[in-house]
Amino acid sequence: MSSHGIDITGIGALSGYGWGASALWDGLATGKAAAGLHHDHTRPGQNPVWLAKVPDDGDRSDGTSRFGRALRAAAREAVDDAMARGWQPGRRVGLIHAVVLGEVDEWRNFYLRDGGERRVRDYLTLMPSTPVSLLMQEYGFHGPAMNVSAMCASGNAGLLTAKMWLDTGFVDDVVFVATDLSLTPENIDHFVKLGVGVVDVEPQEGCRPFQEGSRGFGMGEAATAFVLTNRSDAAYARVLGGSMTHDAFHATSIDPSLTRVRACFEEALADADVVPEQVRYLNAHGPGTAQCDAAETAMLETVLRSNAQVYSVKPLTGHCQGAASAIETASAVMGFERGLVPAAPQVSDGHHLLLDGFTRAEPGLTVKSSLGMGGHNSVVVLAPA
Repeated sequence: MSSHGIDITGIGALSGYGWGASALWDGLATGKAAAGLHHDHTRPGQNPVWLAKVPDDGDRSDGTSRFGRALRAAAREAVDDAMARGWQPGRRVGLIHAVVLGEVDEWRNFYLRDGGERRVRDYLTLMPSTPVSLLMQEYGFHGPAMNVSAMCASGNAGLLTAKMWLDTGFVDDVVFVATDLSLTPENIDHFVKLGVGVVDVEPQEGCRPFQEGSRGFGMGEAATAFVLTNRSDAAYARVLGGSMTHDAFHATSIDPSLTRVRACFEEALADADVVPEQVRYLNAHGPGTAQCDAAETAMLETVLRSNAQVYSVKPLTGHCQGAASAIETASAVMGFERGLVPAAPQVSDGHHLLLDGFTRAEPGLTVKSSLGMGGHNSVVVLAPA
């Protein structure tokens, strides 16, 4: 069982709303989705699709890669934010990077535009370890640096890995980044063919978690970063504990018995040393698919005993794949400081515990769940600082 939590003391975020955590919060506050209509100029005659893509911006001295620029920009914002709140890096700062599909744009260019030929130096930039190493060099951090990957549960996996590092004294601090800028035409097409990606209507029309008429999720991108430490006097939040399990059942479907999903929720509460009555909000995976809605509704009503209210931000940010749980955690954590829960507005009849838009926060804990495709179940327990 956990002896203590860890502090989130710096935040950085890039989303379909723009570059910066303030752009994310201001966008969520509008209650309108980040997505816009995008044309695929490589395939003339195709209809435009609704996507919440991270704008192509940033410091061009960081290279040509959108992915690399986004990763480093989110991390810099988190580090600057933490330092402004009084944090000073310890002797051993580790870096954890959550990623599922890295450098998708550049790999696509490598094969389709460059014919598989590049200078060795340019080829090395395709590796997801390269921007991580460049970030370590930039700050002179010498703790361990590595990538973690657990489908859309990768953000929770990174947070829990950071907590283990800090709890054991393996590092003094952790910079955690989750990056997913993977909305190439091919990736979009395959999620649509799977029957879960919805790009032909505005996201809030197609994605209605815990509501009638939901078809699945809109597609999004994000890069999100946190500075995590046990040495903060001005934290946003504390990560009290959490758990991960695996269904070992199917490549895409959730085990209908929900045995491992239930175990994950129960073990997370035990690890955080809390009881269900202390949980006020479930920040759900909430992709708007029938099986995920059913699974999380069952956990809300049984493990959490209907004490908590539920919400999802995916109708607003889109499903950001490998960065999904991280940007959803950032949304919740920024809400702690503002006394608000950043729920998406309801658009149709829904579960009686579903929040409808931004809501004044009540005392209590937030549970962040993420059920990654293939059976990656994850739950993190968050508390206001």
